Amino acid sequence: MQYGFTRTVNLPYEAAVQRVTEELRKQGFGVLTTIDVKETLKQKLNVEFTKYVILGACNPPLAHRALEVEMNIGLLLPCNVIVYEKEGKTVIGAFDPLTMVPLVGKEELEPIAADVRQRLEAVLANI
Repeated sequence: MQYGFTRTVNLPYEAAVQRVTEELRKQGFGVLTTIDVKETLKQKLNVEFTKYVILGACNPPLAHRALEVEMNIGLLLPCNVIVYEKEGKTVIGAFDPLTMVPLVGKEELEPIAADVRQRLEAVLANI
């Protein structure tokens, strides 16, 4: 089962993180959380890891609509967007919100998830 989509770009990692944040904002998302995986693994396990960040993105109107359909959908929020280095390039990825519709079992979530997916695809396409 494919649960996300990615795009590899020729931008430096830091520039890609900045561009992703800007493009998310253009699509109505704010970044609620930023998890620096490289730094966390260094501090907690003293291991070296590639530059890798998880951005917890939220579009409040769409999140509100989803919560009105299913209160427990918060277990699957916010939308995770990742940025990491791989072989001298930068990979950007996003969770596919359409994968949660069958998981939750509420068809009413499908148009909301489709809207979120379209916006996240636009973020990746615009980088």
